[in-house]
Amino acid sequence: MKILIISKFFYPSVTPRSFRTTALAKAFAKAGHEVQVYTSWNEEIHPAYAVEHGMEIHPLSKRIWKDIRADQGAGPFRLVRRVLKRGLQLSLEYPDIQFLFTTRRLLRKKNGYDLLITIAVPHAIHWGAALARTRKHRIAKTWVADCGDPFMFEKTDTFRKWFYFAWFEKLFCRKADHITVPIEDAKEAYYPEFRHKIKMIPQGYDFNEVPIDHNLYRKNPVPTFAYAGAFIPGVRDPKNFLEYLLTLKCPFLFIIYTNQTSIVIPYAERSEGRIEIRPYVPRAELLPVLAGMDFLVNIGNGTNIQSPSKLIDYQICGRPVLSVDSFSLNSSVITQFLSGDYSGQISLGDLSAYDIKNVSKQFLQLTQ
Repeated sequence: MKILIISKFFYPSVTPRSFRTTALAKAFAKAGHEVQVYTSWNEEIHPAYAVEHGMEIHPLSKRIWKDIRADQGAGPFRLVRRVLKRGLQLSLEYPDIQFLFTTRRLLRKKNGYDLLITIAVPHAIHWGAALARTRKHRIAKTWVADCGDPFMFEKTDTFRKWFYFAWFEKLFCRKADHITVPIEDAKEAYYPEFRHKIKMIPQGYDFNEVPIDHNLYRKNPVPTFAYAGAFIPGVRDPKNFLEYLLTLKCPFLFIIYTNQTSIVIPYAERSEGRIEIRPYVPRAELLPVLAGMDFLVNIGNGTNIQSPSKLIDYQICGRPVLSVDSFSLNSSVITQFLSGDYSGQISLGDLSAYDIKNVSKQFLQLTQ
């Protein structure tokens, strides 16, 4: 089968969409399919990576539009940059709108594939594919638009999407043969007239890629727990949880893997060494560390239509998961976890559902 995948993110990027794209491409290639990936190009890594895994990797765009750095400048100049950045993002989806043009330009030259998979975010990739696909120029027999997060009805942003983006959303939903989402509840975040096209296919991982020996775990000298991922101020917000931890007199070590250090630095500075901030590391390096924690922390999005993919990695690590509500803390459950009582842990159920072998087969079944 001839498969074309378009995604902004690919290995070595450390993002959920990168994991999705990379795992699918490798699984398809391993199964003997002809795989082409168009993505953000890494000259140092991608040529050798393509040869190693038996696929083709090409640049989606020769030039990448630069984002506006809101952390540069001082005083009123910084404020102007922040307003400009936010304004362009809300009104034009800048800089990701560039992928509408690059995807449309690319796909107008492509045809004869059995399966086309476009992966969002950004949703501009779907929009570009929709503009390129016509009745005479199908590009592929089957087009699957994979959506890690919803767009028009997403709940993790303070502002709603501007009304005219609905045209683009309905365009790609109408032209795609199938729409895939990672969790069942996400179907409610799309226009009702297209929900019959939506198929739930969860995030997939190669469990053999990062082998975890759960028998190696040993209880730490003090309660040691970790969080890995991004924060969304006002939505996936760690502030109340961190404030509560600082009121405790007991010893603990909370390790936070994030690049959004400005949110958590003030709490780490007051923690007397009990809160430690670390930068992102490759998944293969992170998971064995998480497997050595006493428990892991998930901070909820405050919505059932979006679920952080880190929960799958947490379950692979085999440690109990404490799920924390950003604005309604259950202090008794937190206390139980710190005392070694994990009866309040959450579970994703059967882990085999997230095996990339099963996940990739579900995508292939959509061509039948």
